[in-house]
Amino acid sequence: MNLKDKRILITGAAGGIGRLVCLLLANKGADLLLADRPGEALEALLTEINGSGGKARVLHTNLLEQDAGESLAQAAQEAGGVDVLINLAGILSFRLFQNENAENIQRMWQVNVIAPMQLTRALLPAMLARGSGRVVNIGSIFGSIAFVGFATYSANKFAVRGLSEALRRELDGTGVDVTYIAPRYTKTPINAGAAARMSEALKMNMDDPDLVATNIVRAIEKDAKDYYIGFPECLFVRLNAILPRVVDCAMRKQNAQIREYARNE
Repeated sequence: MNLKDKRILITGAAGGIGRLVCLLLANKGADLLLADRPGEALEALLTEINGSGGKARVLHTNLLEQDAGESLAQAAQEAGGVDVLINLAGILSFRLFQNENAENIQRMWQVNVIAPMQLTRALLPAMLARGSGRVVNIGSIFGSIAFVGFATYSANKFAVRGLSEALRRELDGTGVDVTYIAPRYTKTPINAGAAARMSEALKMNMDDPDLVATNIVRAIEKDAKDYYIGFPECLFVRLNAILPRVVDCAMRKQNAQIREYARNE
């Protein structure tokens, strides 16, 4: 896909990865709709893009609101429509599931799954009528391999992966396609606190946000169907799909260590 002059709506635009993706897209000539909560980070991103000759405008949204996806879609249509939707916004929780509270479970499903589904559904009719478009869902390696301490987050990302696969098959032949991108652990504020301490202690593979952002844009340009970031994690994804009990055994020692960090959250 040639990104020049493509109207791209991206949620979580001002976040650790989102900001870098937006800057890369702007450099390639994309016309950006920056969707995020109001704040200095979002306004600074808008100023940086437009100040350097790029094209961007802000669409304020709070994906925790029940009708956020549909409201954002309407605002995007009024702003000129969407060629590419990037569902990037997300929230994470690291704790034993028995200690997870009901409110946080609802918050995570709303932001990570329900709002992207609503937004995608609301934008699809215009894409289908035009006969072109792309939905880009940012998942996670955790959406293929479920980890101790991340039960809700893994469930969210499994759902996003399932949505992407089903929707891709449903839209086959329409001119509208779906890209699913799964980064591994990334060094951003979303992974702060106990999750960061755990990953450092266990020497988990970690990627810088700029590497992840570069791969996200590359996947879109390549019209990729599925794009997994990081080795050997991409290999373990395949192994887990075929021999999950083998992966259970391989992760047992690591799981016990992770459990101790998650227990204190």
